[in-house]
Amino acid sequence: MLNYDQPLYRPPSEARSLIFQVTLGCSFNKCSFCNMYRTKEYQERSWDEIKMEIDLASKHLPESRRIFLADGDALNLPTEKMIQILSYIRQKFPNIERISCYAMPKNILEKSPEDLKKLHEAGLEMFYIGIESGSDIILKKVTKGATGQTIIKACQKAKDAGYIISCMIILGLGGKTYSRQHVEDTARILNATSPHYVGTLTLHLEEGIRDEFLTKFKEPFIPIDDSDALDELEMLIRNMNPNAPVIFRANHGSNAYPIGGTFPQDKEAMLQKISYLREHPQLCRPVGLRGF
Repeated sequence: MLNYDQPLYRPPSEARSLIFQVTLGCSFNKCSFCNMYRTKEYQERSWDEIKMEIDLASKHLPESRRIFLADGDALNLPTEKMIQILSYIRQKFPNIERISCYAMPKNILEKSPEDLKKLHEAGLEMFYIGIESGSDIILKKVTKGATGQTIIKACQKAKDAGYIISCMIILGLGGKTYSRQHVEDTARILNATSPHYVGTLTLHLEEGIRDEFLTKFKEPFIPIDDSDALDELEMLIRNMNPNAPVIFRANHGSNAYPIGGTFPQDKEAMLQKISYLREHPQLCRPVGLRGF
């Protein structure tokens, strides 16, 4: 029905959402671990294009309740244009329950508190934020374009404006060398921000990005194995003590082992499951069935 500009990505939890590409690609596009938008040049789509697709979708899928704004950089749009899009979506989809998008820390920080509140009032309710790691050393090595402190500021700013935030972490991003620092610093950020949702992925370097990642890392990179990933997951859960409930999921297709629960009440149960999985490695997801 809609003529998407491929490749098209969305978070796993938006699998049943209607997607509108309001931007194409990513305005930053320098994260050395991410190959999602390397084939695209960043563009902001015109209002006429976006309106036409909203009109078309509203005729064929009028009961849509969740909408995701793609590609990787919808929040980079000027505030007034974003409000125009959000308002029209709500007009054309009267049963809408949630509109969400990816959000880079820098894009959140570049919006004023007033603009973030205006966008929220217009219908934007949820941000998916890639934390990746809390370690400044690792964030620099993977050219994330953020520091631990800017991530904390961005998450808190979004929460202060009323947004639900879902944050992504990448197990193994620092390799064996920085494994402990990666996990401990990441837990520190999660404790400081208490995102509503936290999801973990496990690093997988595709051929198109592998050389760039290894070059930018600037020292030998020793990948973690499945046992190390379980160790990182255990250390992360042990070190997480958020000051508000956090729904935690490690069930992404890139992970060797699925873990899930809600902090604080499920913390011990998750740790017990990790102990069980360590004793039963046959429960590991086969490598051929994993994907980043």
